Amino acid sequence: MSSSIFFASSNKNKFEEAKNITSKFGLKIKFLKSTLQEIQADDLEEIARHKVMEAFSICSKPVIVEDDGLFIKSLNGFPGPYSSFVFNTIGNKGILRLVSKPRDASFRSIIAYCERDGDVHLFSGDVEGTISKKEQGARWGFDPIFIPQGKHQTYSQLVEKNQISHRYLALKKFTNWYLNKKKSRGR
Repeated sequence: MSSSIFFASSNKNKFEEAKNITSKFGLKIKFLKSTLQEIQADDLEEIARHKVMEAFSICSKPVIVEDDGLFIKSLNGFPGPYSSFVFNTIGNKGILRLVSKPRDASFRSIIAYCERDGDVHLFSGDVEGTISKKEQGARWGFDPIFIPQGKHQTYSQLVEKNQISHRYLALKKFTNWYLNKKKSRGR
């Protein structure tokens, strides 16, 4: 395993998924439990950039944060960058009441990395899919209502979620970049 970096989040579930994914590529991450300010912005990249700079100011070590959003087409992309707030206020049941046909949606993950003050690198992962008609499965977040394209089950029901998710795609891009960067530096 290569040297470790921190994963800053208040969400232990998110960290556990990220740890599971990055370990498959040979990258060890450590949990930096922190409640970072979530600025209100219409852009996931801007939110992730702000969070990772705040996380770096806390630990002064290489650190990543992940921000994601569920974008529902019939709701003009809502909740998008406001997904965390929407989940905490109306939850999956509220989303299901809001969604009508078509039920098309996408999940987007942004991984932000910082190892020096102000030097931020962003990596994204997107998965198209649909919103289910009812909650299915028992995982956290929007997993019980999001069905990835080509599947018939929600993220919550899929054993292979961590090999196909938006978070997996973004973390794979980041991990490949990070390990190649370290290799080219001879570390």
